[in-house]
Amino acid sequence: MSAGSLPPAPSELAGGTGILGGTFDPVHYGHLAVAEDVRETLGLERVLFVPAGMPPHKPDRLITPPAHRVAMVELAIAGNPAFALSRVEVDRTGPSYAADTVELLIAEATAEGRSSAFVFIMSAEAFTLLHTWHEPERLLRACRLAVVPRPGHRTPGRPWVAEHFPGLEDRVLFLVGPDLGHSASAIRARVAAGRSIRYLVPPAVAAYIAGHDLYPPELWRKN
Repeated sequence: MSAGSLPPAPSELAGGTGILGGTFDPVHYGHLAVAEDVRETLGLERVLFVPAGMPPHKPDRLITPPAHRVAMVELAIAGNPAFALSRVEVDRTGPSYAADTVELLIAEATAEGRSSAFVFIMSAEAFTLLHTWHEPERLLRACRLAVVPRPGHRTPGRPWVAEHFPGLEDRVLFLVGPDLGHSASAIRARVAAGRSIRYLVPPAVAAYIAGHDLYPPELWRKN
């Protein structure tokens, strides 16, 4: 599908907020490009980057402490006034469930007098597992989902949505998005192997990783 063949963005989303969650371990240009593309395509006012506190789907995986992941996101988004950081997940205890996060962010926006129209941004890879998430129907009722391509993964179509979430098909927007193929795990592996990550992450993020000795080989070569 070409960008010109996309259906028009729902008018109620204009001036709304995108939510891009993830471990951001580390944040990279793929995250930034997707966020900007979705913001522009849907006419959003801003995109919130929401680093995960305790990802429920990664309970046994080694994850860099939140303070470092938050700092890298702050450095990466500093040059874009439409990007902002939310600490809603790292500042609370327990698993980070998307439905809870979205409802908290909607409540915050309403209290601040902002638009309560939210779009949860996710990759096609993650979307195929949405039916296994905690209360996915509650997430779909709280906000729209913007699904962007992920290299090597097929994007499910509307029949898949109808099968797993009947009656909620209009809550999902399939976007073309930039297809950069960046992978945080591959970036961690390059750092652990002593290889360059130039052009994969913003220079400030690369400097932070080097300055704090993140992803040392003894810990990360197998992660």
